[in-house]
Amino acid sequence: MSSTERLQRYLSDARDGCGDEAVAQRLAELEALDADAGGPALDEDVTVMSALANETRYKIVRILHLAGEELCVCEFAPFLDVSDSAISHALSQLTDAGLLTRRKEGKWRKYRITPRATALLIALDGSR
Repeated sequence: MSSTERLQRYLSDARDGCGDEAVAQRLAELEALDADAGGPALDEDVTVMSALANETRYKIVRILHLAGEELCVCEFAPFLDVSDSAISHALSQLTDAGLLTRRKEGKWRKYRITPRATALLIALDGSR
């Protein structure tokens, strides 16, 4: 059974019968929704959500949010039960996703949370 046939069967059940025109209209509405949902920001949004979908990376973002200031890469090690290279990799992924900014100060790298990451954490906190 094709998706159009399934939709026609659904519309017929839900709306006490309908013709091809109603199915075509509903398909057009659904295609518009699909286009809006898959707009230009889709890939970027998925990258951001994927970056947060790891305990180490999420904890780094949460620590920076709570700190309210930039932190040196070396300041994360006492709180994370992973290797230094894993911390560096996580920081790089978060920076690439636009959730952190990085600056170099001498031989040290310092990280700060971005407004976008802050907004995501606030949204998560507000949904609990």
